Amino acid sequence: MPTHREEDEATIRQQIDKIVEGIRAKDLEGLRKIYATDVVSFDVEPPLQHVGIDAKLKNWANAFAFFQEVNYEVRDLTITVGDTVAFGHCFGRLSGTLRNGTATSGMWVRGTFCFRKTDGDWLIAHDQVSVPLDMSSGRGVTDLEP
Repeated sequence: MPTHREEDEATIRQQIDKIVEGIRAKDLEGLRKIYATDVVSFDVEPPLQHVGIDAKLKNWANAFAFFQEVNYEVRDLTITVGDTVAFGHCFGRLSGTLRNGTATSGMWVRGTFCFRKTDGDWLIAHDQVSVPLDMSSGRGVTDLEP
């Protein structure tokens, strides 16, 4: 019989699966259900932080505008669960067919998710997406693979 923590971890993994499904479907309203209303996101796009669900969804809308078809892939997801907070990290890749018809394999990024249990639901209260930085050039390194 699964423990409470194992059940919570399974639920959080389902939330990550819903993110993947929502991105593939370009479903902003589906994605809205996964984030806390006061989410703080450190996304790859400026500015340094995006505060609130509307700001987070605007980032997704901006990303979706580039794609005819979009795919998202998660690898090496690790989750640690507490009573009311949990965190996870993984590698993620956004890819697909751009509006101009060009296929892109995208780039791998590092993702961190922080969940908060609110009224029985595990919602993302914070996320961060990053690429490694080449210190000598000051540029992001976008050709790495897990």
